[in-house]
Amino acid sequence: MCGLVLAGLATLPAVGSDRHVLVLGRITDDPAAHYEQLKPLLDYVVPRMADVGIREGRILMARDPQQMQSYLRRGRVDWVTETSASAMLLQQRAGAVPLLLTERTGVSRYRTVFFARRDSGIESLDDLRGRSVAFQNRASTSAYFVPAVELLERDLPLEILLSPLDRPSMDSVGYLFARSEANISTWVHKRLVDVGAMSNLDWDNPRAMPPSYRRDLRILHQTPDYPRALEMVRGDLDPAVQARLRQVLLEAAGDPDAAEALLGFFQTTRFLALDAQAGEELEYLRKAVARVSAEIE
Repeated sequence: MCGLVLAGLATLPAVGSDRHVLVLGRITDDPAAHYEQLKPLLDYVVPRMADVGIREGRILMARDPQQMQSYLRRGRVDWVTETSASAMLLQQRAGAVPLLLTERTGVSRYRTVFFARRDSGIESLDDLRGRSVAFQNRASTSAYFVPAVELLERDLPLEILLSPLDRPSMDSVGYLFARSEANISTWVHKRLVDVGAMSNLDWDNPRAMPPSYRRDLRILHQTPDYPRALEMVRGDLDPAVQARLRQVLLEAAGDPDAAEALLGFFQTTRFLALDAQAGEELEYLRKAVARVSAEIE
């Protein structure tokens, strides 16, 4: 039922042109590992969509957001699973449409925490002029887009630094990408940067935030909650296919046959319908993505 993985190459055939094929996409630098996470759920979904003409499932990997945006605009991908800020970028730049919230490990929403050493003298975000902050990477919702816009909304200009030894001007906040949550906590604890930003889930995770570090750190600020992940579909997907996909995914958590496939799908526990609260949260993220893209990228 599920076709071979198609890794983001310019020579790919137009897989999205067959209305009998459902194409699931993923942005990844590790196609082999993600294929194994995507395939079981696609194999579960496809036979349950026969009544809307779906006969086959395929997976199409993109090496970066720009390539996935191209796939969506050209109709080569039907369905994408992504973190919330990346999903909003796909909506903004490729016309993708939110389908469902994705709950992973029992959590559908999280928030960003800013933290510093207890002995840093930093009491709030307003103390960050002339200081430095560690983000994770340019794709992170909780450790880049959301904390960056929180600073911009306080009229704190952001200035990228060459290294932790570099210092920002006194009227801006310097930032660096630490690549992992563990590096963020280490850089703050070792005084390489003044402040770190990560999700509350990572703050509570001893692999990202060792208890021996956390004793010396304090939270300065927490943002409101926002969705952890989203299922997106291309904007011109057949409405009948879109509606049936939504129904199958919503019902999957109650089907024992889907349990293993859901667990493998990035530890998904269930899919949730979009409600008014989610709409407000996504509007916040849309504005955050737009502002960070315009003022920093």
